[in-house]
Amino acid sequence: MNLTLFDLDGTLIETDSDHAFGEFMVAIGWVDAEAFKRRNDAFYEDYQAARLDIDAYIDFATAPWRDRAEVDALAMRERFMGEVIRPQLDVRARALVRRHQAAGDSVAIVTATNEFVTRPIADAFGIPALISVELARDDNGRVSGAVRGVPSFREGKVLRVEQWLARQGWRHADFSRITFYSDSTNDLPLLEWATDPVATNPSPALAEIATARGWPVLNLFTKEEP
Repeated sequence: MNLTLFDLDGTLIETDSDHAFGEFMVAIGWVDAEAFKRRNDAFYEDYQAARLDIDAYIDFATAPWRDRAEVDALAMRERFMGEVIRPQLDVRARALVRRHQAAGDSVAIVTATNEFVTRPIADAFGIPALISVELARDDNGRVSGAVRGVPSFREGKVLRVEQWLARQGWRHADFSRITFYSDSTNDLPLLEWATDPVATNPSPALAEIATARGWPVLNLFTKEEP
């Protein structure tokens, strides 16, 4: 039995869906454009530099939509999918996912982006198993701006994967091979936990680590020469 895990942003899609979602909030006028864009960009820089305060970011990122009517928030999310994400669903990424599914692997997306943004993206890839940042809700079921449980970020990704496996009666040792595809050094804990880490569209820092450790490097989005 084999397990295949995919990071999402920068790995299966070229963009960062979290940051892009914030930019979409600016584009549709749901936020104060200048102030929100400045903070959104700053949080993205913190993520890239491995110093993101995930709790502060979730409070910020959900603020534009969490107090709106659910029907409006869902319609806005579908617009985001249609205008921003679906045009970026690359055939090579889809084919990679399908290849592992066809081989009979257990497949999941493991992402530090929240469930509201990523659920339809995982569905678009045909991957039911999504391990993402879960959003806390109040007694009325409304998103509060806090994280529920352990965020699937850095070391938290390993714990969340282990929790997901345990719910199905599985352990790390039950798998002959555990493959994890990621682009970011933020995912080093899960890359090291996997038996077969694959640096995918890697950042310069991850590419350097992959070379030093002999990890394979996959560049899904390399443009072919004419």
